[in-house]
Amino acid sequence: MGLPWGKPQLGLQMLLLALNCLRPSLSLELVPYTPQITAWDLEGKVTATTFSLEQPRCVFNGLASASDTVWLVVAFSNASRGFQNPETLADIPASPQLLTDGHYMTLPLSLDQLPCDDPMAGSGGVPVLRVGHDHGCHQQPFCNAPLPGPGPYRVKFLLMDTRGSPRAETKWSDPITLHQGKTPGSIDTWPGRRSGSMIVITSVLSSLAGLLLLAFLAASTMRFSSLWWPEEAPEQLRIGSFMGKRYMTHHIPPSEAATLPVGCEPGLEPLPSLSP
Repeated sequence: MGLPWGKPQLGLQMLLLALNCLRPSLSLELVPYTPQITAWDLEGKVTATTFSLEQPRCVFNGLASASDTVWLVVAFSNASRGFQNPETLADIPASPQLLTDGHYMTLPLSLDQLPCDDPMAGSGGVPVLRVGHDHGCHQQPFCNAPLPGPGPYRVKFLLMDTRGSPRAETKWSDPITLHQGKTPGSIDTWPGRRSGSMIVITSVLSSLAGLLLLAFLAASTMRFSSLWWPEEAPEQLRIGSFMGKRYMTHHIPPSEAATLPVGCEPGLEPLPSLSP
């Protein structure tokens, strides 16, 4: 007794549907490339909220078309194994899902932005991907927001077509741990733990500061001493001292004045004569 005709057909349809769902994951190409922190000698390659990756130039060469997009997947190290590649654009996880699902996708790049040319030729800068660099995009869908904690994190690059179907992916990176600031109470301020050179430098700077302060006080004292102690006044201006000047008449020159005989001054009567 054979099976009814309808049941084998239903089973075949279910098998085809399962194969169709598994096709993207079965055809996904694994590129032998591991993302890593940039090797350029840069300050701040890893901070408290960001880290800088080298750009995946020529990583998907020969696997991507001109319309494909390279995405960066960021996940907590312990949640990277549970990440499932999205099948459509609507399934792409945004940055807020990092705190709930442990992963998100950001920094979509076209192949034109990742040329195979020399990265330093004519660019004037070091080509890196700075994860967590955008501080003003908390409400945007695929925001490159600052990372919320020290991690550790793992990242990988995912190549997707225009419909959001994955085509190729890289390996997961090694764990990346961000720098952490110290609390004020954990900072050691005891001078005994300082190096000898630091103590010498501190002593020299303190001595120079003291000398500059003394020089400033001396200059200020000399500058304002005339206000505190006035100079001694000249002898001609002292109180109780007077020096007069000789007064000369100018309207009657001495040479032109008439000499009167004695006793004939105006206003006086002539003296009597004693001769007989």
